[in-house]
Parts: sequence; C-alpha cells; structure tokens
Amino acid sequence: MTKTTRAGITRRTLVGTAAAAGAVAGLGAPFVRSAAAQAAYPNRPVTVTVPWGAGGGTDATARIVASILEKNLGQPFNVVNRTGGSGVVGHSAIATAAPDGYNIGMITVEITMMHWQGLTELKHSSYTPLALMNEDPPGVQVFAGSPYKTIKELADAIKAAPPGKMKASGTGQGGIWHLALIGWLTKMGLKADHVAWVPSNGAAPAMQDLAAGGVDVVTCSVPEARAIIEAGKARSLAIMAPERNPAFKDVPTLKEGLGVDYTVGAWRGIAGPKGLPKDVATKLTAELKKAYESKEFNDFMSSRGFATRWADAEGFAKFMEAGDKAMGEAMGAAGLKKT
Repeated sequence: MTKTTRAGITRRTLVGTAAAAGAVAGLGAPFVRSAAAQAAYPNRPVTVTVPWGAGGGTDATARIVASILEKNLGQPFNVVNRTGGSGVVGHSAIATAAPDGYNIGMITVEITMMHWQGLTELKHSSYTPLALMNEDPPGVQVFAGSPYKTIKELADAIKAAPPGKMKASGTGQGGIWHLALIGWLTKMGLKADHVAWVPSNGAAPAMQDLAAGGVDVVTCSVPEARAIIEAGKARSLAIMAPERNPAFKDVPTLKEGLGVDYTVGAWRGIAGPKGLPKDVATKLTAELKKAYESKEFNDFMSSRGFATRWADAEGFAKFMEAGDKAMGEAMGAAGLKKT
C-alpha cells in the first residue's frame, strides 16, 4: 500500500468518524446507547417458551400474543412448548435462558406454587417480569356420557364414593387446577385426597383423557375445555368464580349450583430471564401493552371466553409477590407445602 493510499484511508476514516460524532453531538452517550439498543431489538427471531401442552389455555394465549408481537416488531416470535415436571421444565427453560431478549416465555400461576412443594428452587423472583395478560377461574368438567348432569349430582357421587375411587386431572401434581379441586373438596368437608389426582401436562391432554374415559373429572378453565365440549365429548357443570362467564352463561357458579362459596383463578404473564437489559425489557412491556389493547387480542380472548387482566412489569412483580404468599398459605392448609 502506498503512502498516498494510506493517507487517503486515514483521511476518510477521520471524516467518517467526525461525521458520526457530529450526528449525535449534544445527545449524551447513555441516550445514544439506549436509543440504539431499542432501535436494534429485535433483529432476529425470538423464542417464546410455554411450560404447558399445545392446545391449552396458556398455549393459546401465548400464540395470539406472539402473533401480534411478530406483526408489530417484524421478527418471528416462535412459540415452543416445553412440558414436563408439572411445569418445572418449561419454567426452568425460561429462567435459565440467555438474558438477551431472544428467549422469553409465558409463566403461569404455578411459579408461585412449585417451590412450596419442593419441586424446584425457582420463584417469581427468578424472572424479569414484563406483563400480566390474563386470569381465569376453573370449571368442573365431566365426560359427556357421565350420569352426572348437575354439579350437585357430581358432588353427591363424590361424597358417596370411597376415597380415591374417583379420578380427576387438569394439570401437574400440586398445580393450580389441582389446588382448585382440593379447595372445593375441603369446602365440602372432604379430605384433600378424597378424589385421586392424575397429573397431566396441561388442560388439553387432561381433557383428552376425560373424553377417553380415563378420568371422571377435569378441573380446568371452561375456555380450555371448550373444544372437547363443543365436540360433544364433555360438559361443564360449574365454575369456581364469583359470577358466571358471559361466554358460557349456561354454566352456573359453585355457589349457585351447590351453595359452596369457593373461588380461585389461574393467571398467565410474559417474563424473561432475570437480568434482562432494561432497554429491552422496557420495549417488550410497551409492545405487550399495545398487544393487550389491540382489537385482535381482545376479540380472540373474548371469542374463547378467556378473561383479560393487565399489569405492567412493576405491577406484575407485586401481583406475583402477593400471590406467592397466598399460595404458600393455601398449600400449607392443603398439606402440599414441603418448604
């Protein structure tokens, strides 16, 4: 290389550097880094991990959120179901992923429950909370060929049956739908294990098991049971909520159908691994807010009977903290608490 060429390259480099510096003059280095980070993210596909099976309520909610984020941000948001361990496998995959914004997931109420059972050391504090998106109460579903047409008939049969004869499912051992069953049984004056629990990787496989006659009852949200119900293979007898769901107005509450005043709910939200960069977390929360407020999201949730509930990152953290304490107390009362 000649001296003339080297000098030319040096001059061009200096001019380019000076021009770049001039373009951001007066803005300050922190502002430049923040703006650049927000503008660049995401620049490649994002994985959205779901700890429960395909076809369930968590999966459906995650997929509509991912679809909206993909359209708004211009990069694929790929939903991956990581099931197993009563929710531990998927929740662990989210918590242990690289904290770069390219691995996020939909965490569920079970994250405030599993550690009390000694299943994992993961807690709500193991994540960077981004947004709470929904909360739903459980329903009580039976096989279409079941002799029980009302919640009272089912309750009477459960009381008359020997402990452990009848079987129920809906989620993993000690999961929210299991706790819902326990709470209902306790309210009827029965022991927590009067109905045997058959663990599953979510509501969808539990409903398939119900349709096949493998279990007698499934306690999961009615929206999650909807496909099997509409296929004529199951029916819902009641929901554990203060009032009826407008999308399923013929399904009574436990209080209406049985005189039992018991309510509980399952929630779902988006989170990333702990230590997610602030710029990325802020951008994701803002985009999740847009998705939550969109007509597409609300039409989807409403059409399936899913309830919506919003909280931003800070609100979601406080919501989980309060829920963790409440679940610890409830599981202690049910004899499921080991830590």
